[in-house]
This record gives sequence, C-alpha cells and structure tokens, in this order.
Amino acid sequence: MILPALKKTYSGRTVLDVPAYDLKEGALHAVIGANGSGKSTYAKILAGSLKDDTGACGPAGVRVGCLPQKPYAFRMSVKKNLLLAGKDEARAKELLAALSLTELAEKKGHTLSGGETARVCLARLLMRRYDLLILDEPTAAMDMQSILLTEALLQKTVQDGGTVLLITHSIQQASRIADEVLFLKDGRLVEHGPAAQLLHAPKQPETAAFLDFFAKVE
Repeated sequence: MILPALKKTYSGRTVLDVPAYDLKEGALHAVIGANGSGKSTYAKILAGSLKDDTGACGPAGVRVGCLPQKPYAFRMSVKKNLLLAGKDEARAKELLAALSLTELAEKKGHTLSGGETARVCLARLLMRRYDLLILDEPTAAMDMQSILLTEALLQKTVQDGGTVLLITHSIQQASRIADEVLFLKDGRLVEHGPAAQLLHAPKQPETAAFLDFFAKVE
C-alpha cells in the first residue's frame, strides 16, 4: 500500500514534508516523534480530514478508518454506540469483552471517563473492516490495564490481516507492539524500518538522540 508524498504549510511554515511510503500490509506501523513533529498532521491528511498543499489526502482506493486524538461517544448506551457502526451483535459483544467494557454496555456514552470513551470509540471503529486503520494516540487517556487490553486487540487485528498506522508518544508502546516504526522530526521522515532495528540500533543520529532522550524520561 503506497502512502502518497505529502506536504503541508501554514503561513509559509512547512509542518509536514514526507515522501511516498510503501506501507507494509498486515503490519502495525508506529509513528513516533516529539510534539510538533508532524505526526497528527500526517494522520489527519492520510485519514482525509485535512488536505495537503496540493489538495491530496490519503491513498486512493483504500478504505481508511480513523480514531482521532479526541474521539467522542454518542449520547446513548455503549452497546448502541457500537451497533451504530454495524449490526453484528456477536462482534459487538466480542469487542466489549476484549476491551473490558461489558459491564458498561448500558451506560450512556456521554457519562464515560476519557479512557472509557477512547475504548468505546476504538471498539466502534473496529465494528467495520478497513484496509487501513489510523489511530492517533488512542491510549493517551487510558490506565495501564486498558492500554494493555488495547494493545492486545490491535495485535489481534493485525494477526487477522489488518494494517494499522499508530501515532504514539510512547517509545515503550512502539517497542511492545510495532512491526515497523517511522520517526518524524520537524515534519520530515528521518528514518523508518523494522521496530527492533530502529528502536535499538537506529542509523540516523537524530533518531538516536531522540530515543536516548525519551529513554531517560519514560
């Protein structure tokens, strides 16, 4: 799956300028980088909620599902939130169990905590099948138990043939579940490659400096 080359500028300042990227299908790709590195801009353009300077967005002919940084649950029960995306009750039950939401199935979506809302919205997204899932820091509001449940579900999604592009601020998360990693800095794709190689033996000095810094603070 070829992701197009994208460039985005605001008031003459380039915030994203990345080349085309051959995204390996059936794998989880983690996009890492500091705040302001262009991660969310990249996700928004690929998901089609933002266009680049040429009017381009995501890959043509690809069904893209996206979970933004600030997802929302509708003012109805958690179960109905899921069934809005698909009428497969067995699938809804499976996802509720996978994300430890079964006991919240009848709770109203607008009364949930931030972490609960994130899990519900991920479950709702996974009610449908997509060629590419783009998730922008889906676990940022979750506790560790919920993070691990989410990661397990994402790994299962990939094992079942799904392709995931995960924006994450956590190097530890990328190390746990990513197959491939892309490192962005100042809107540029500095380095990409297999997670084990890039996270432990990066080729670029900028990548090494970033990983060294975050190893001290995570």
